[in-house]
Amino acid sequence: MNEAQSAIPVTDPFALFEEWFGEAKAAEPNDPNAMALATATPDGRPSVRMVLLKGHGSQWGEGGGFVFYTNAQSRKGEEIRANMQAALLFHWKSLRRQIRIEGTLTEVSSEQADSYFHSRPRASQVGSAASDQSRPLPDRQVYLDRVAALEERFPEGDIPRPPHWTGFLLTPHTIEFWRDRKFRLHDRRQFTRPGAKEAWSDTLLYP
Repeated sequence: MNEAQSAIPVTDPFALFEEWFGEAKAAEPNDPNAMALATATPDGRPSVRMVLLKGHGSQWGEGGGFVFYTNAQSRKGEEIRANMQAALLFHWKSLRRQIRIEGTLTEVSSEQADSYFHSRPRASQVGSAASDQSRPLPDRQVYLDRVAALEERFPEGDIPRPPHWTGFLLTPHTIEFWRDRKFRLHDRRQFTRPGAKEAWSDTLLYP
């Protein structure tokens, strides 16, 4: 069986993610770190949107994970706070690959949130601090006026991070890798573990 026909290998899923992510960064024209984030209310009403991965690997938390940042007063933030479980999906069209990840969420520390917030371009800090994300906006000029007011209030340096702007770490219990094959004979391998301290097990899945 040649390389193109071989199955996705049995390995550490974080190492395999790093390999695929590296190839995506070299191949994808825009935002290779973009991922769909699915959350749900306690009564099971789902919603999904695109966010950006800002940290990943076995060094994050007790068992490794995937980090993103958001306004915790947004719809997704409120759903996360009410139901600390989520799913992620990476789809790299140019590579014809995808990775699905499911797990539990924990909030990053204030120090981590501060560090990332102030690593962003100053204009992005202003835009985030001025936004009541997901809330009704009567007119776009209202938002632009708030941006201008913050820029006037803080003419230089970093913008203070709003306390509700924070990050979350998804610690996975399931990671599934999918690779396109001809005639829809796709290749899928799923890694699972019962807890963050437990070893991974794996299986191929029918396409």
